[in-house]
Formats: sequence, structure tokens, C-alpha cells
Amino acid sequence: MIKNMFNNKYSKTLTIILIIVIIVIIGLLIFFGIDVYRKYYIEQASGDAVKEFEDKINEIASVPQGNTVLTNELPNVDLNSIYGNQGTQQNDITGSGVKYMGYDMIGTIEIPATDVKYPIIADYETSINSLNVAIVKLYPSTIALNEIGNTVLVGHNYRNGTFFSNNKKLEKGDKIYITDLSGRKVTYAVTKKYETSTSDSEYMNRDTNGKREISLSTCTDDTKRRLIIWAEEVE
Repeated sequence: MIKNMFNNKYSKTLTIILIIVIIVIIGLLIFFGIDVYRKYYIEQASGDAVKEFEDKINEIASVPQGNTVLTNELPNVDLNSIYGNQGTQQNDITGSGVKYMGYDMIGTIEIPATDVKYPIIADYETSINSLNVAIVKLYPSTIALNEIGNTVLVGHNYRNGTFFSNNKKLEKGDKIYITDLSGRKVTYAVTKKYETSTSDSEYMNRDTNGKREISLSTCTDDTKRRLIIWAEEVE
């Protein structure tokens, strides 16, 4: 009888453990399934937006141009605000006419070394929502890309490999291509990669000696620091 009681108790314990294991497995499958779906959705949507942008730019380039304002002055932005504050998107600035997830698309970024090709959007309230869907131009406070000086572009570091998740793999000399509203495609080469504190923003307005440069900013894998990539224009 004691043996039967022990067997019954042992059997119930195994059953509970088995149920817990099954629940954990189902939870993990759902978790990773959502991540995979999100990556698929973002890749599809961003690919369509990039194609639409390129078509629009080609269409604009084929007709005589009037006076187009591409340098609307917008408020200065605190670098830290993009990682937690909710903001209101800016939709009243001059752009390509292409909307992506409700935001004005102002260009594209392509990094062959990490298989990146995404829209660049303008959201100078720098809401967390905009960072969830694309690469955001953070600095300076103008709409134009590929201008003289340092342009800061910010993207998330996700587990699924989207956006700037693989920036840590970039090496000196790797190419980055930025296409702007005029259709100009400028080639940049990586010159520096380093980690810094979340409060460091000194690199943003650095002196580029009259050159075009870009900085890519994202979180480190543990989210405690920032990974910064510097790149400068090359012929």
C-alpha cells in the first residue's frame, strides 16, 4: 500500500513536471514565432516601401523641378529620449510623398555586409513607435540626408537580426549607401566602431572637416551601452 502511495505521488509529480515543460515549450514557440513573423513582416513592408521610394524618386527626377525645400528646421533632440519617451510623429515636413507606417520617408540605407536595406524616416519627436518600424534620422535637425557634416541614424538592436542588430559585425572599410530625396546615392565607408555610455552624445556634432559623415547608433546586446559606427564618404 505504501508502495502504491509512493507510485501515485511520483506519478503526479511527473505529470505536473510534464505539464510545466509543455507550457514552457509552447510559450517559447509562441515567443520565437512572433519574433519570426515580426521579422518577415518588417522585411516585406520595408522592401515595398524602399521600392515605392525609388520609383517615386525616379518619377520626380524625370520632370523639371521647382523650388523644393529639403532642409526644414526642426527641434533639437535629446539622444536619450529615443529609448523611452513616447512622442508625436511629424507629418507636416517636406518629404518624398512616400509614407511608411504613417511616417514621412526621407531616404534609404543599404549595408551589404549585414544584408540591410531599410527606409529612413523623419520623426523628430523620436518616439519609440518610429524606432520599432524603421531607421530614424536623429541629427541634425533638418530633413536632408547626405549633407556636409555628421548625420546620426538610429536603429533598434533586435534578436531577429532586423535594423541595426548586426552592426557589431561591421568592420573598417565596410560600405554603407544612403539615398536621399534628390535621388543621390552616397557611399560611406566605416572608419570606427566603439561602445559608449547611454548619456554620451558628443560624437553627434563632431567636426568633420567639411566632409560628409554618418554615425549609426544602436543598443549593445545587453542594452546597457550604445554601439556607435562612424563612416565617411568615399568616391
